[in-house]
Amino acid sequence: MKNLKRMLFVSIVVALASQVSIGLVSSDFRVSAGIILYVIFLFYYEDLKPIPTGILSGIIVNLLRSILYYFTMGNFGHEILSFQIEILFYTFYAIIYYLLTNENNKKSINYIFLVMLISDFGANIIELLIRTIIGSSPFPWEITSTLFLVALVRSGITWLALNLFKYYKMLLIKEEHEERYKRLLWLTSQLKTEMYWMEKNMENIENVMSDSYRLFEMINTDEDKDSWGERSIGIARDIHEIKKENGLAIRGIKEITESELKDEKMSFKDIISILFETMKREIRRLNKNIELEIHMEENFYTSQHYYLMSIFRNLVMNSIDAIPDTQRDGKISIIHRIVDGEHAFMVSDNGSGIDEEGLEHIFSPGYSTKINYDTGEINRGLGLSIVKHIVEKQLEGSLKVSSTKGKGTTIYIYIPKHSLEVS
Repeated sequence: MKNLKRMLFVSIVVALASQVSIGLVSSDFRVSAGIILYVIFLFYYEDLKPIPTGILSGIIVNLLRSILYYFTMGNFGHEILSFQIEILFYTFYAIIYYLLTNENNKKSINYIFLVMLISDFGANIIELLIRTIIGSSPFPWEITSTLFLVALVRSGITWLALNLFKYYKMLLIKEEHEERYKRLLWLTSQLKTEMYWMEKNMENIENVMSDSYRLFEMINTDEDKDSWGERSIGIARDIHEIKKENGLAIRGIKEITESELKDEKMSFKDIISILFETMKREIRRLNKNIELEIHMEENFYTSQHYYLMSIFRNLVMNSIDAIPDTQRDGKISIIHRIVDGEHAFMVSDNGSGIDEEGLEHIFSPGYSTKINYDTGEINRGLGLSIVKHIVEKQLEGSLKVSSTKGKGTTIYIYIPKHSLEVS
């Protein structure tokens, strides 16, 4: 429904812009400015379908011109057929545009310029050819150069507009990044203060551990019984102080993050973009041969962007760890779909997989299959436990895991729209 409304809006705007036109050859054949906006909208709305939007734009252009002609002339006349034929221009433009673009090149403005040039010229030639067939007249070859010039000018204007939008957006992003950097610097300085108290507590914890072990030895050797009670009270008192200091530090961190991180909402597209770049850098740092693919069905705005980033970061990091260094065809994919009013996310890899016993404990805090046999270090195993808590408790969603030992793992996450989306 959302895509249909957007497509209708774009088509109406294109139809209004098409009223700015000039006639070539005869009053029947006209070139307009509508196609410029059509391409601009296609470029910035990734979920906009070129062919349906092109056909709908042509139909609305036809309706609008017919209505205006009727109110101007008082009747429809033969012009109505001419307006109907113009639907073919938008249809063939959309078809050519669709055939020449794909996910890899549709965001390249220079490439889109060539596509626009070919689409514009080709669609005009096809429309003109059909008009000459219907009118039983010879094809006016003399205006083909003019049509190419028109295509060049319209494509050039669109190319210029897209570049202006691009640099304006970059300027806004730069200003936003500078502001975020200042806030991040201030936030980091405040967090450093809280970290100081937490590091100070580490010394106190070491002292308590030492006192506890000393008391244990005294009890084992039945030494100085009269001091056991006082020592126990001293240990309890020290633990209470550590707990109090730690609680103050945690409260301080919460206050800092809640007051400073005031980004009310963020688009899912931007979340995925940040995740993609960050994870690609991590893959390069680890010197692994892993392809990272992301497919997004529909963009949306969310106020839960920190939760989503935490979910995907943990899952992708798990997948990266699950793919051996020696594997040359590593692949991680994130797929987003809308299913029955829910956002469905599928994160899969073709790594080492998990056996049946591991699947039973995969969400348990502390459980881990990742061991560094060179150092003996074991991963703390909190990633999936955190993901499960966020999905189920914070976002009212659900998740499940499918895995085959030696073939890979897939995590399925389902989150209701009302838990994620904001307008």
